[in-house]
Amino acid sequence: MNSITGFLPIEDKSAEILILGSMPSTASLTKQQYYAHPRNAFWPIMLALYNLSSELPYQQCKQLLIEKHIAVWDVLQSCCREGSLDSAIKVESIKINDFQLFFSQHPQLKTVCFNGLKAEAVYKKQVLPKIKKNFNGLKYHKLPSTSPAYAAMSLQHKTIIWSNCLKDTLS
Repeated sequence: MNSITGFLPIEDKSAEILILGSMPSTASLTKQQYYAHPRNAFWPIMLALYNLSSELPYQQCKQLLIEKHIAVWDVLQSCCREGSLDSAIKVESIKINDFQLFFSQHPQLKTVCFNGLKAEAVYKKQVLPKIKKNFNGLKYHKLPSTSPAYAAMSLQHKTIIWSNCLKDTLS
């Protein structure tokens, strides 16, 4: 089984919200873009929130998030996984990103939003105990996964929930 490594964050020092996934999908790793699977709802949700065309190129999508003070990253720096499902991640292979450094470099951060259950579970177990005393003012929100594997909720319902969480940046 091959070890896979995630991406550097989409970020700017002025970020106020951090959206955390677990690990990029196979499609994302191939394209070297966050949320690149054609059925992943992340970019359609983000663009809908700001009333923008769904045909916006990836670099402009990234710039939009930076302008709205939103950072995107993954909890896992690397892991071993067959395919794209979070359930296929080998727990013993998980290496976590350096959140102590990230939070220190982003003093405006107020909110961390989890894109799915795996990101939240690993963060709470492996990150939060190490950083809580230094960054205890952060607010946390669990959001429905934008992955096409999570089909229990419609895109419209996901968009409403994501919008409610990100409402402070909707301007």
